[in-house]
Amino acid sequence: MLKFVKNHMESITGIEIYPLISLLIFFVFFIALFYWVITAKKEYITTVSNLPLDNQNDTLS
Repeated sequence: MLKFVKNHMESITGIEIYPLISLLIFFVFFIALFYWVITAKKEYITTVSNLPLDNQNDTLS
């Protein structure tokens, strides 16, 4: 099965760029996510992390 896929993919011209593009998208996404985590404000992180706890108080009443 792998030989069939490999031989089929080698016959397509210009296909070698797709793995590079997907790696670049993956890398850029995680660099942007890392930047957002580093620059996020502590108050925002605290507010978002307490949201599930605030919801429980409403349902118990």
